[in-house]
Amino acid sequence: MLTITDILRYGKPMLLPEVGESGQLKLKNTKVLVIGAGGLGCPVLQYLATSGVGTIGIIDFDKVELHNLHRQVLYSEESVGFSKAECAKTTLQRLNPNVNYPVFNEKLTIDNAEKILSGFDVIVDGCDNFTTRYLVNDTCVKLDKPLVYGSILKFEGQMAVFNHKGSKNLRDIFPLAPNPENVPNCSLNGVLGTFPGIIGTMMAQETLKLIMDLPVLENELVLFSTLNWQFTKLKF
Repeated sequence: MLTITDILRYGKPMLLPEVGESGQLKLKNTKVLVIGAGGLGCPVLQYLATSGVGTIGIIDFDKVELHNLHRQVLYSEESVGFSKAECAKTTLQRLNPNVNYPVFNEKLTIDNAEKILSGFDVIVDGCDNFTTRYLVNDTCVKLDKPLVYGSILKFEGQMAVFNHKGSKNLRDIFPLAPNPENVPNCSLNGVLGTFPGIIGTMMAQETLKLIMDLPVLENELVLFSTLNWQFTKLKF
């Protein structure tokens, strides 16, 4: 049940008829795993935490580097050289100490994916490589877990919800992962610091809606370009 502190803290969203006490209680009772605590993962983690999701898992094996700081807003210069997952947890605990933050300071692999993902209700994929992306998708399909997906490149982002109440998954739109050598990435192409914040916040919004049983993307891929503010939804 909700406490007095919950009601005082989340009173504004609870004023929305679509949320109310029942929606906030759903958030409190849900366990979400965020894969990747980088450019996309940071805003997702921040807004899920401040929105009152009860348990938020963080998995990332990287350490904070100076060049991360322009876009990965959970870290500071004092974080450089330390575990992203642990530093993210420390910051999130300051934002909302009433949330449980299990940390997995390890790489997601075929050997541990099923064990880790099975402990959560909703999976959010903010990773930066196709190997992990397809591993996450396939594990979610096997475990019947809904997956909120997002990715960015230069000025264009993508977002979708996969495997939710019988909806399609990543392989239904992209059956095979591309050769990693043929795929550009942010490290080589660069990214403005604000852009992962935009897409990550959209992913967090869709995650909250999914938890509260509000309408979410269904067999649709959102393409969003901030260079010309073009927003496209593709059915698949």
